[in-house]
Parts: sequence; structure tokens; C-alpha cells
Amino acid sequence: KFNPVNHVTEWQTPMLVIHGQRDYRVPYSQGIATFTALQRRGIPSRLLIYPDENHWILKPANSIQWHREVEAWLARWTGSDTE
Repeated sequence: KFNPVNHVTEWQTPMLVIHGQRDYRVPYSQGIATFTALQRRGIPSRLLIYPDENHWILKPANSIQWHREVEAWLARWTGSDTE
């Protein structure tokens, strides 16, 4: 019911999929399936996996990368400059 892939026919918006491989709240397989479904539908998407993180990206180096990726994604798809 809550798996994002169950709603794939409604998707049109470019999506950045970020997933911690040790996530106990959202199964890692759902992140992979979401990205795969986006790619198959031709929706612009990017997958970012953190093998050593859980539901929250907390390690300092990973957090910095996470923020940079999100800011770049938003700037690209909203046409705004985040700097």
C-alpha cells in the first residue's frame, strides 16, 4: 500500500531518490524499485545510495554530500540559484 512503486502511473516530476542501505523504516528494495520505475518511464531521476547510513543521513561527510546533491537537484529542476 505504501510502496511508492504502486503509484508509478501518476509520476511525471523529476525525482532524486536518496536511500540509506541500512534503512529499517523504508526497505532498501523500495528505493531501488522506485528509481528503476522512474527510469523505465523516462522520468529524469538520480539515485544516491549511502551503504553505511540508515533512514537519516548523519555521518558528517555523507551529510555534506547529501546537502550538495539536494541543493544541486533543486537548482537544476526549479531553475533557481541556491548560492
